Amino acid sequence: MKSTTHPTKPAHELRSPGQEFDMRFTSTPRGARLARRLVSHRLHEWGHPYDTTANDTVTLIAAELAANAVRHGHVPGRDFRLRLTAVTGSDATTLRIEVTDTRTERIPVLSSPAPDAEAGRGLLLVAALATRWGTTPRTAAPGKTVWAEVDVRALLP
Repeated sequence: MKSTTHPTKPAHELRSPGQEFDMRFTSTPRGARLARRLVSHRLHEWGHPYDTTANDTVTLIAAELAANAVRHGHVPGRDFRLRLTAVTGSDATTLRIEVTDTRTERIPVLSSPAPDAEAGRGLLLVAALATRWGTTPRTAAPGKTVWAEVDVRALLP
């Protein structure tokens, strides 16, 4: 796989952000759906139109991470946070998705579900589509951030 959960330096540490979207959502399926729709809309506004590989890929990753935050990171009465950043360097753009929830004890791990399992493939999709991905603990409060980066150059034909 081309993704790793422990990169030496994520793109956000190498370059400065160009554009940013940051919002809290209710930790419900409706909140996850809204997060997905707003990510797609924001990418469209940033020059990655609907029905392009970049928009479709990053929107799918955001949907998986938001769904995981709702399903596995939910704490009653607590929201999840989604942050989308376009990190622009001299020769490329990296789109970074971060989803933060308040559960510390449930750190995502990449595993292969049984062939007939109805769930458990979300992180496999993230790992297959992202250039890099990983998790970081929250420092100010309990919880974690699961993040993924997509190098837009890698999506070009």
